[in-house]
Amino acid sequence: MDRLSVVILAAGRGKRMYSDLPKVLHTVGGKPMLARVLDTARRLEPAQLVVVYGHGGEQVRAALPDADLAWAEQAEQLGTGHALKCALPLLPDTGKTLVLYGDVPLIEAHVLEELAALAGDDAALLTDELANPSGYGRIVRGASGAVEAIVEDKDCAPEQKAIREINTGMLVLPNRHLGRWLAELKNGNAQGEYYLTDVVELAVRDGVKVHALKVPASWQAAGVNNKVQLAELERVLQANQARALLEAGVQLLDPARIDIRGTLVYGRDVTIDVNCVFEGEVVLGDKVSVGANCVLRNVRVEAGARIAPFSHLEDAVVGANSRVGPYARLRPGARLAEGVHIGNFVEVKKSEIGRGSKVNHLSYIGDATIGAGSNIGAGTVTCNYDGVNKFQTAIGDDVFVGSGTLLVAPVAVEDGATIGAGTVLTKTAPAGALTVARARQVTVSGWQRPVKHK
Repeated sequence: MDRLSVVILAAGRGKRMYSDLPKVLHTVGGKPMLARVLDTARRLEPAQLVVVYGHGGEQVRAALPDADLAWAEQAEQLGTGHALKCALPLLPDTGKTLVLYGDVPLIEAHVLEELAALAGDDAALLTDELANPSGYGRIVRGASGAVEAIVEDKDCAPEQKAIREINTGMLVLPNRHLGRWLAELKNGNAQGEYYLTDVVELAVRDGVKVHALKVPASWQAAGVNNKVQLAELERVLQANQARALLEAGVQLLDPARIDIRGTLVYGRDVTIDVNCVFEGEVVLGDKVSVGANCVLRNVRVEAGARIAPFSHLEDAVVGANSRVGPYARLRPGARLAEGVHIGNFVEVKKSEIGRGSKVNHLSYIGDATIGAGSNIGAGTVTCNYDGVNKFQTAIGDDVFVGSGTLLVAPVAVEDGATIGAGTVLTKTAPAGALTVARARQVTVSGWQRPVKHK
């Protein structure tokens, strides 16, 4: 079979999005729509992968700097036929070309593979059947049932308006005819544009059979023209992903209340409560549970760990059988060993916490290392920033830090040390000893509390 090239039309302005962001860069499932289409196209291993860009073109190219892409500019948006013509110099003379759209993000690769195979040496187009086909180009068939033409909605005769089979825009064309057909396109229609759909009539005229494949589900061929449609496809994608998780054995307490905006890898007996968001690359080990209203971005959670509700984890690693939250925040660079406890209203940034250590209440741990079996009291702060530079705090094994302690970095607490509550530590706390650094307590007799002057 001749090699397949893919052209993705992505030059549209997207006026109805009411946004400065090019339409194809709006996200579905945390990824730009155009990036999703490109991922699908790459699964076909095309001989050439071309993106036709126009409005906001520099933004589009900057967002997708992939080396395998060829770019064709459509400086004026004169229709889909004109758009494909802009890509023509980048296509080989042989083989066939699949046309896709940068704002149709949920089309699946197996459907496109079937479409390309159906085309053979001829042409093929992807159709759908809608209860209300208004606004779509209609598939006109002859007496034998063969496709003869596509008529755009604004150009339909009254009897054609009743046709429910519509054009999705996705089609496969033989390259040997492509240049001639595109050159013959005319713009004598209601919109004054060069319609790519007109090549169907040209193919029939030249004796090239036009095959038709119906899309398995309408959402696969649905495009985005406004924020309503964008939100609708987001819900479709999330429902599909939730169903896949359930079928694979993940327990979702409510499959309608989960958002996966990246990739989620999971082990056995994983439980996810409601309103959780997973972004980037997230890995959940066996028997991991994630409580309600958590956000995990680029996180690895190892077997048996529990993330309590309202916790926010980013670029972090949670060791096996650890406990995080509720209301905890792990910022980039947080690395928890096995059996670590991070409690409510605790923030950890760019720090390694050793096996079995605990930071349970209202503390900030930044730019620090904590050994195994240490206990950090409530209200402890590693003072790591002098306004210009960051400094390290080193806490050893089996350390106990009393509540309300300030560790002014750079500073070290050696193995087995105890820090008295309310200490402001500025020097090394030696191993196995109690260190206390507090201001002297003074009581002033006869002192009167200030009163407000009238």
